[in-house]
Amino acid sequence: MKSHIPILLAFFFFFLFAGKCLVEAVYPAYFDVTNYGAIGDGPWKDACSYYGKSRVWIPHGRYLLSRVEFQGPCKGPIAFLLKGTLLATTDRNYFYDESWITFEYVNRIAVKGHGTFNGQGRFAWPYNYCKRSSQCRALPPSITFNFVTNSYIKNIHSVDSKSVHINMFGCQDFNITNVNLIAPSTSPNTDGIRIGGSSRIRISNSNIATGDDCIAILTGSQYIDISEVACGPGHGISIGSIGWSHKHEYVNHVWVRDSTFFGSDNGVRIKTWARSAYSEVANIIYQNLKMINVANPIIIDQHYCPNGPGCQSGESSVQIRDVTFMNIYGDTRTQEAVQLICSEAMPCKNIKLIDINLSYNSHSGRARSACSNVYGSTYGTVLPGGCL
Repeated sequence: MKSHIPILLAFFFFFLFAGKCLVEAVYPAYFDVTNYGAIGDGPWKDACSYYGKSRVWIPHGRYLLSRVEFQGPCKGPIAFLLKGTLLATTDRNYFYDESWITFEYVNRIAVKGHGTFNGQGRFAWPYNYCKRSSQCRALPPSITFNFVTNSYIKNIHSVDSKSVHINMFGCQDFNITNVNLIAPSTSPNTDGIRIGGSSRIRISNSNIATGDDCIAILTGSQYIDISEVACGPGHGISIGSIGWSHKHEYVNHVWVRDSTFFGSDNGVRIKTWARSAYSEVANIIYQNLKMINVANPIIIDQHYCPNGPGCQSGESSVQIRDVTFMNIYGDTRTQEAVQLICSEAMPCKNIKLIDINLSYNSHSGRARSACSNVYGSTYGTVLPGGCL
């Protein structure tokens, strides 16, 4: 007679393993930072090494946090649940750290919870000398994601970052939604979201009011989808600057849509440096955008030089092509509502203006266009006209 013991043992271990997986799937493990005496990387290390879903829990309250790096890879999906307020240090010895809070080499992380990252930038902004010297040391971003994949940040507030609020590099398949990024219009280099070397990034339903670009898309980025963003004050949504490194750079497949700009210094902008190596910005769509008291609603600037003296002369070698501006409307506080200033050495190609309606909100004249070295076409009503 055959023994059924091996079969019974097999079923026993199968259900034991399956039950363990089910428990981990339904009941994540919580790691409360208040049980660790201080906020640091202790709760993160325990959560990251847990097999299954884990949660780093930061309850209501105010917590002072120095520079910290949360590194992976982790054993399972992990959530950073912020209910309280994290305060960056005001100690000048840490003003030039690489970043305040860094998430690195992590797959499947969620940063959420309706809490606040307070960079306490007002103590550091006087030490930003970058407008006076190209050799300046940059102040640290508030939140940095390096090589993070299949992740998202949602329902989070960031205020008064020392420089960039959210900095991303080498990330893929990352969603940012329902975030509020706030700093005074006079705060230097406080980009809302800065994206470099990343792909398949989605930004939606967010409010960004800063002293620099609401969103900056840097080289190596592609398949960027931005929708339902309120931008302003700030410098608008920018691609670039491209060409600074004198190496081949690129930005490809960007879609900015269904968004509103309030009093920003620019609306949608592409900026490149002169005397660059051959580079490319291509396949860009700007669609359904409302401008309210915006300076420079539509701008391509291939002679970008923010600090004046010391910039190289010559023409940019960045090819800008296949860019569509569609259904962009509202009012501008500068008379040149459309500026397409392209490179003589590498003229812009296949630029489309479709259903543009921008008015100058002054009694001293009508809105107008300024264009050079650009080839393309117009469709529908285009005001101001005369560009293509």
